[in-house]
Amino acid sequence: MTTASDPSYPAHWEADVVLRDGGTARIRPITTEDAGRLVSFYEQVSDESKYYRFFAPYPRLSDRDVHRFTHHDYVDRVGLAATIGGEFIGTVRFDRIGPDGRPASAPADEAEVAFLVQDAHQGRGVASALLEHIGAVARERGIRRFAAEVLPANTKMIKVFTDVGYQQKRSFEDGSVHLTLDLEPTAESLAVQRAREQRAEARSVQRLLAPGSVAVVGVSRSGSGVGSATLRNLRDGGFHGHLYAVNEARAPGMEGDLLDGVRAYRTVADINAPVDLAVIAVPAERVPDAVAACGEHGVQGLVVLSAGYGESGPAGLARQRELVRQVRSYGMRLIGPNAFGVINTAPAVELNASLAPAPATARGRIGLFTQSGAIGIALLSGLLRRGEGLSSFVSAGNRADVSGNDILQYWYDDEATDVALLYLETLGNPRKFTRLARRTAAVKPVVVARGGRHTPAGHLVPGTRLPDTTVSDLLRQAGVIRVDTVTELVDVGLLLAGQPLPAGPRVAILGNSESLGVLTYDACLTEGLRPLPPQDLTTAATPADFRAALSAALASDDCDTVVVNAIPWVSERTLADDLAEALRQAAAEVPGKPVAVVHVELSELVEALSAVRAAPPAPPGPATPDPTAVPATAPAPAQGGPAPGGAPREAARRIPAYPAAERAVKAVAEAVRYAEWRRANSEAGQVPEYEDIDESGAAARLAALLDGVPEGTALTLDEADARDLLGRYGIPVRPVLPAPSPDAAVRAARVLGYPVALKTTAPHLRHRADLGGVRLDLTTEAELRRSYEELTEALGKPGELLPVVQAMAPRGVDTVVRAVVDPAAGTVLSFGLAGVASELLGDTAHGLVPATDRDVAALIRSIRTAPLLFGWRGSDPVDTPALEELLLRLSRLVDDHPEVTAVALEPVVVATEGLSVLSATVRVAHPPARTDLGPRTLPSY
Repeated sequence: MTTASDPSYPAHWEADVVLRDGGTARIRPITTEDAGRLVSFYEQVSDESKYYRFFAPYPRLSDRDVHRFTHHDYVDRVGLAATIGGEFIGTVRFDRIGPDGRPASAPADEAEVAFLVQDAHQGRGVASALLEHIGAVARERGIRRFAAEVLPANTKMIKVFTDVGYQQKRSFEDGSVHLTLDLEPTAESLAVQRAREQRAEARSVQRLLAPGSVAVVGVSRSGSGVGSATLRNLRDGGFHGHLYAVNEARAPGMEGDLLDGVRAYRTVADINAPVDLAVIAVPAERVPDAVAACGEHGVQGLVVLSAGYGESGPAGLARQRELVRQVRSYGMRLIGPNAFGVINTAPAVELNASLAPAPATARGRIGLFTQSGAIGIALLSGLLRRGEGLSSFVSAGNRADVSGNDILQYWYDDEATDVALLYLETLGNPRKFTRLARRTAAVKPVVVARGGRHTPAGHLVPGTRLPDTTVSDLLRQAGVIRVDTVTELVDVGLLLAGQPLPAGPRVAILGNSESLGVLTYDACLTEGLRPLPPQDLTTAATPADFRAALSAALASDDCDTVVVNAIPWVSERTLADDLAEALRQAAAEVPGKPVAVVHVELSELVEALSAVRAAPPAPPGPATPDPTAVPATAPAPAQGGPAPGGAPREAARRIPAYPAAERAVKAVAEAVRYAEWRRANSEAGQVPEYEDIDESGAAARLAALLDGVPEGTALTLDEADARDLLGRYGIPVRPVLPAPSPDAAVRAARVLGYPVALKTTAPHLRHRADLGGVRLDLTTEAELRRSYEELTEALGKPGELLPVVQAMAPRGVDTVVRAVVDPAAGTVLSFGLAGVASELLGDTAHGLVPATDRDVAALIRSIRTAPLLFGWRGSDPVDTPALEELLLRLSRLVDDHPEVTAVALEPVVVATEGLSVLSATVRVAHPPARTDLGPRTLPSY
């Protein structure tokens, strides 16, 4: 007898999943308490589906069937159910079998699997989700293969098996299709899983942003309050669907009467029509009743504006967790609580379900996601003031369900969005975020501003232990443009949305102020750009002069971007209008290069530049733009079509203006770096295969080392075990011999061969050459004995110092290579030069594992002290290919074996030929579950 409260019940198998159509379901183990649910579920399945399941007419389940299908040992017999509202919509089970096909126990590693999905829910991806989860359960229980018998006419189920991406065999036996699936994850199965995840999560967001009908729950009769404001914004914003108001205080019999010009009802249940989206704006204590009413009515998604949740303390946090559980139990998705709302400016939708006053914002090509309502207001205002509109806007508040990851999934193939802007207070799941951001950044810019380095109140997801600089490195590796402020977020977004990507770092500067030109020139140098000498048009320059100069600069092969500087004339406003038109005409005549304007007290010019004449509607483009489309010399855009870099023709004529040279140049520099990343990543890097790697031997050695080590306890390997493990991956560590006495030191030197180094290994002196704990280039026994005596006299007794002797390595540049596992971000590979200066300046580069050859090459070259590796001041360049290979081998080790939680190779001396690892520290532990490699799940709270 197993119930959900039984200690043997595998609660970790429970999961919420997003289905193909964007709805959600809960997958959980079937227990003995589910007999009634199973019978009710089976009664709702068609006779045809029953026939496909049992290969014969099977109108009802017998008591014996019900007992068999609800009693499991969760080892050899397992059943899972997909549920919505607590009721079954699909089931899957496996029974372990032996070579003869009869029931068996471990070590038998094959199981027979079978599904049944309610007809009303077929086509929603229920069976695919169940197969992912039952496969993960089977692997956990030591099952390596699934066997299934399917009738040939059951094409839907055959497709579920054949599309999963596992290696499989297929045969026709005794009138049925016999399938055998190898459950070991493959690159194809992982790709299939992630493609399904993207489609499902994007669809779930689309249902929230493009509803056919909206109900606002919590509209007051007086017209005051959050609910009434949202209702007015929806109405005045021109929402194209059906709109309903819900006011619980309305008297019975008044259903359907108008409230603020919208049909009003006492409850959602009284609305005699489907409701796709409900905006809830009632006090927190009344939200559960509103959610229940929405769930029973079949509402697809919720935006909860109500406060009083995680941001208010422990009681509110518990209320928030229960809200998520309740919402998902009905198969809905949730934006909020404590949200500001959502906006979709698509012509067919015109949705403003937010607290932003209508009209909210102009239609544009920028997608905006924020966690903060206040920041959302500021960003909306800033974009609108500078003439830029949005495609969509989501302010998720406490982000209890829908997060920035979901929105990225939606924006990835949203044709209306060219640039993705995100203001994030926490990353939540950095591993998934960087994966999604890398894919999205390959086709459109992703710009992120982080609001804090710690998890704020109300956010349930755990923060990462990584330093902020490390997170920034990981984001940049994924192609994300990381900015520090919301001002920079708007500045960069305006340039990327309105201008093509630059082909390189060369910047032409022209304008009517020599001083402003010099400031721009200096700013370019600070940002690592290559500015040309500024062209001074003098203060007497007319709009025609500006047009001629800009046209000439754009036509020149010597620059990739043009920055125009403008100071006021002692004249009337018409000159600002004329200048804006002149700049637009020049940019249109010679398209393909970005233009930015720096102005001083010329607000009229900003307004004139942001005013864009109506352009013909753009024809539909491909769902997934070409990731390599960053031409060195961008062609002219077709009429109404996309401009280079993804900006549509209308946006390409909107030239961004900045009130300071530094802000304009910062935006240009970020665009240059992003374009360089796009070009560099147009072809994927490779993870080399090394024939000398002993993966199976390393796995066996790790299993032996961890035998008897408690879960959650880390083990630091001794020097011999660390050398053995690293050696299996082709990473030799120079041996050291202990020297507890002068005589022992001499014997060690004879074994290793002179010259040698004498080093202390006490924890407080390790890697601290500045404290005098290292003696190098000892060529004779006398020198070694004298150094030993000096060392012990200065620093302490041998028992305290733990001295060792090591053969000298060829001279070179001392570096440090590390890999460490972060619970949220995954395994991080780090590289820097050894020494106090690098540590003090934080000059260390970081990247995610698994690393490719392109990744490690970029990692080595990204530190500020990298010139020391390449022949700085006439020195000999070191063997960077050997260093790259070391990083790749270490990446393979920690990626192949999640038991390895930390590796520090310090120092690694890189010589002109080859390198030497002088010291290694390795920590191992039983690996935690890898949620990114398991079946698709929503975060569990």
